[in-house]
Amino acid sequence: MKYTAKLFAEGDPDKLLECLAPEETSFDRSSFTVTKKEEGVEFDITANDAVALRATLNSISQLLIVFEGAGKEERR
Repeated sequence: MKYTAKLFAEGDPDKLLECLAPEETSFDRSSFTVTKKEEGVEFDITANDAVALRATLNSISQLLIVFEGAGKEERR
């Protein structure tokens, strides 16, 4: 069974793409692409199974948590 998901992160797309640039986007059973939109970035995720989908979503979530935390540090 194939799975797909879209995730949208609103914020500064240029900074977010810069932070994501060195990250791996293709794995054994899943992959994702990142597309710049006017008000943020869109992640398109594909996976061969539900476990791989969950793992990829978790990876993206962790990246966003780090990005969000770094933004809070800059504002201080």
